[in-house]
Amino acid sequence: MDQIRLDKWLWAARFYKTRSLAREMVEGGKVHYNGQRIKPSKLVEVGAILTLRQGSDQKTIKILAINGQRRSAQEAQLLYQETQESIDKREKIAEARKLNALTMPHPDRKPDKKERRNLIKFKYDRQQGDNN
Repeated sequence: MDQIRLDKWLWAARFYKTRSLAREMVEGGKVHYNGQRIKPSKLVEVGAILTLRQGSDQKTIKILAINGQRRSAQEAQLLYQETQESIDKREKIAEARKLNALTMPHPDRKPDKKERRNLIKFKYDRQQGDNN
């Protein structure tokens, strides 16, 4: 198989759970092919560079093989290779997220009804003070 649509390849490589989700991501600009926005019907080529956004992560991968069938995760990983720069960047951002979570801890519990009212009142009073 030497020609396949981008949305089908993304599905077969297990980046997205369904083809329709892969199509939506491509149409939404979350996937770039060789640095450009493209359509889901774009035929992929071996050696092309894809940039994908998945949640808060951005991956840059190189297409190594083309397969239209969705197989196991181990076989799907043989279809592409993530660039070293992309791996380093993702690890750096993940570390920054972890450090940020340590400096901004979440409360042990949700505020109760009275505390929520006080918070809303405090925010409202503060906004009114900024407008004056």
